[in-house]
Amino acid sequence: MVYSMTAFARQQADTPAGQVIWELRSVNHRYLEPHFRLPDSFRELEPALRELMKKHLNRGKVECALRLQSGQQVQALNLNQPLLKQLNQAITAATASVPTAAAANVLDILQWPGVMENETVDAKVVQQATLQAFEDCLKTVSQRRAREGQSLADLILQRLDNMSSLVAKVEAHLPEALAAQRQQLQHRLADMLGERENAANPERLEQEMVILAQKADVAEELDRLRTHIQEVKAIIKRPEPIGRRLDFMMQELNREANTLSSKSLTTVTTQAAVEMKVQIEQMREQIQNIE
Repeated sequence: MVYSMTAFARQQADTPAGQVIWELRSVNHRYLEPHFRLPDSFRELEPALRELMKKHLNRGKVECALRLQSGQQVQALNLNQPLLKQLNQAITAATASVPTAAAANVLDILQWPGVMENETVDAKVVQQATLQAFEDCLKTVSQRRAREGQSLADLILQRLDNMSSLVAKVEAHLPEALAAQRQQLQHRLADMLGERENAANPERLEQEMVILAQKADVAEELDRLRTHIQEVKAIIKRPEPIGRRLDFMMQELNREANTLSSKSLTTVTTQAAVEMKVQIEQMREQIQNIE
């Protein structure tokens, strides 16, 4: 499957410490290059985050931003009931022994060390939820990259079909082009040598035609173009990162198109070669975004 390297995804999850929000932005790059913007309390997660990313993505520059929204809620407080019971018994006993002593204030009791307990947050639970949200966000990025990659593959296949039509057009035109070139050469020799001498020297005409045919023979280039087109179609079906391989194939296609243009005998072949290079350049631009 073809994957694009361009995508965006956002994922959020509730944790005991608040809501974590991930935002991932992916663009094309030669290698896999993640950049993390994390709160200080989440820095230790970066190695695990990198390992998760390698499981889902192969190439691309990926900006990963994490935000923690703790909200305005007050942290829950718990009463230490056993200690509170002991304090109450002690106050009751002290009041019975010293009737003139002032009764204990409730706020004073609550301020006694250990009576009020803040609800502690399990850091491992928060980290696990954060990692899970990150992986869910990665899956969304991968799905969107696959969807865009399929669109890119369709565009490339369409242009490959256009190139196949151009190759067939040039091949069908070759006999006509060689015949026209033979006639043109015959007229040129007639002008240079005269009609009588030209008729008396058919060997020279044949020699010139052989030389011209060798220089203008593009059968090999057309065969290589067809082979490269089929290879690109085969590469697109591979279940692996294919961007670099496709980029190399575009170079090979462009080389054959340039050679075809340099050997052109007619405007038909020249125009076909130029159109091939246009199609190749359009594919090359799209391939820059393929993983």
